Amino acid sequence: MTSGHQLVSGSGRPALRFVPSIRSLYAVKGEEDGGGGGRGDGTPAGQEGAMAAVFLPGNLQDEATCSVCLEYFKDPVSIECGHNFCRSCIAKSWKSLESDFPCPQCREVFKEKSFRPNRQLANMSEIISQFIMHGGKGLEEDGLCEKHKEALKLYCKDDQKTICVVCDRSRDHRPHTVVPIEEAAQEYKEQIQARLDFLKKERQELLEFKTQDDKKSQDLLKTIETERQKVLSEFEGMRQFLHEQEQLLLGQLDKMEKGITKRQNENITELSKEISLLNKLIADLEDKIQEPVLDFLKDVTSALIRSDDLKCQRPVPVSSDMKGHTCNFSLKTVVLKGVLKKFKDHLRDELGKGEKGAAPGPRDGQPPPHPLGGPQGREDGLPKARST
Repeated sequence: MTSGHQLVSGSGRPALRFVPSIRSLYAVKGEEDGGGGGRGDGTPAGQEGAMAAVFLPGNLQDEATCSVCLEYFKDPVSIECGHNFCRSCIAKSWKSLESDFPCPQCREVFKEKSFRPNRQLANMSEIISQFIMHGGKGLEEDGLCEKHKEALKLYCKDDQKTICVVCDRSRDHRPHTVVPIEEAAQEYKEQIQARLDFLKKERQELLEFKTQDDKKSQDLLKTIETERQKVLSEFEGMRQFLHEQEQLLLGQLDKMEKGITKRQNENITELSKEISLLNKLIADLEDKIQEPVLDFLKDVTSALIRSDDLKCQRPVPVSSDMKGHTCNFSLKTVVLKGVLKKFKDHLRDELGKGEKGAAPGPRDGQPPPHPLGGPQGREDGLPKARST
């Protein structure tokens, strides 16, 4: 049975400094929970808690450590010889036994599987682990293990963290791959250096590609601007040519229109004269036929002669004179319509070459074609130049 000032653990030695250490831990923990400002000398509570955790007596931490798993006690139990273990550790140690249960530490054998909870040890382990956790946060920065206050000289590859030699012997790290920190650092440095070299090479290649691609893009843009000016110039010349032809044809129509109007006016004038003469002769003859018989017979012969001598001159009809010109011009419009239709269809077909259908994409597993195209032809969607 453990005395009031002694709590037996794996070593069986009295923890002589346990009572004052626990008192200091309780005092500091109470200040942290109450939000106090620390001791009267101005030391902050958090700093005092860290000092208490860092400078805990070594045998006190040993008393709170299970000799099987080398971790702080979790649900500690005491067996008949007085040694303490985690409930799971002693249960695992005796799992396959049906009789003769030995103590994992002193090897004393017991006939029955018997153990009882150790609540005082559980409380002490909880307090120590709490203060180790709060007060040892800065230890890793100083190269010390937070749990065991040992130098961090090893590196666990499985957990990817630095550990001390005590951690290496613990149950958590026994099956893991552990190497010295210098060896681990050198290995990772080599891996990082290899990646750095690869990334720098990739960056350099991308920079060179960007420079070349920018230059080629600028050359393409200049070529496109030149082609744009050519297109504008060609269509401007075409518009000028079509405008000239349009004015020529319209001028011919105006000329024909004026000729018809002139001939129509001349015919009207001539016809008006002839009609006037006919009106006068008709009026004279109507008056003559109304005269008395004696007066009628006096110069009837003269009236007949005048009516026989009058010959009406009909002008040349406008339709017969200008119909040929209009028919010839109608043929020109028919020809113009056909030529323009053929021209538009041919131009549309020629300019539309290379635009029909989607451009073929890159094959699987092959890089996309370069924007400038290869020696086999253009692959940028533009039509190939026609040979003249």
